[in-house]
Amino acid sequence: MTAVRSEKSQTARSAGPGSGAANVRSRNGRGPLRHRLSAWDRRYSPYLYISPFFILFAIVGLFPLLYTIWVAAHDWDLIMGQGEFIGGENFAHVLGQRAFWVALRNTLSIFVLSTGPQVLAAIIIAYMLDTHLRARTFWRMGVLLPYVVTPVAVALIFSNLFSQRFGLVNTVLENIGFDPVGWQSEVLPSHIAIATMVNFRWTGYNALIFLAAMQAIPRDLYEQSEIDGAGRVRQFLSVTVPMLRPTIIFVVITSTIGGLQIFDEPRMYDQYGRGGTDGQWQTLTIYLYELGWTRSDFGLASAVAVLLFGLIVAIGIINFTITRRIASSEAKR
Repeated sequence: MTAVRSEKSQTARSAGPGSGAANVRSRNGRGPLRHRLSAWDRRYSPYLYISPFFILFAIVGLFPLLYTIWVAAHDWDLIMGQGEFIGGENFAHVLGQRAFWVALRNTLSIFVLSTGPQVLAAIIIAYMLDTHLRARTFWRMGVLLPYVVTPVAVALIFSNLFSQRFGLVNTVLENIGFDPVGWQSEVLPSHIAIATMVNFRWTGYNALIFLAAMQAIPRDLYEQSEIDGAGRVRQFLSVTVPMLRPTIIFVVITSTIGGLQIFDEPRMYDQYGRGGTDGQWQTLTIYLYELGWTRSDFGLASAVAVLLFGLIVAIGIINFTITRRIASSEAKR
């Protein structure tokens, strides 16, 4: 009996004081449940944190896109509503219209005339703001003021400046001996005028983006180049511009997306808002607006919207390909 009692006491000591609590937790099932909850929290909580973005994107981004494709595949009238399913007839009808190709030409032309000069001017302005200027905060806020002005106000001001009869630009040209330009009757001058509006409004905003990127460039690079005898121009071309390459690509991509969807400036360029008497500056967005709200044909308007979306995606893929090639070439160096 004494030996049996001693063995039980040794077993109880070897089990330890916490074994009873462990047995109670195991019997109640609280230990494994808490462990599972902790594992689920580590595994799924990151997805819960980012889920609001995807939920909002699905509601306000993905669903309207899919619904637009659905509308484009139907004979859809503004008043009568959804009609019969017609497949790709709306796309074929739009692609067969001369007005669509004219609007596409105008959109690409205004985009080219605005994006290139806008990026170059923004880089130069940012470089000037990055130097030791007096009242730098004042000048940095000053370049952002055109972006704060509403697009309608900018369009009204520039439409008066480029007016053919009483515009300030033509008045100045006549005073210095040049013939007046048909800023609202000819194709290229109207595109230049609208591109000027876009550049006026967005150059300062992009300049601040470039300025933030320039301030992140290590100053040691400028000191080393100065020791090697490089001047301001050589430093700008050999140090600043190569270090700004990722930011330049970002600005070009965002300017591409915004430039292909331009609406406010050409819409308010004249009092009629239809892109000129012969569609001289009618963009794809104005053409889409005219189909949807003037002709009350939501099917054709949705087809134009889908085609515009495809154009933006195609140019985005081209930009992505160029970005990969530039990055790979830089890595090889």
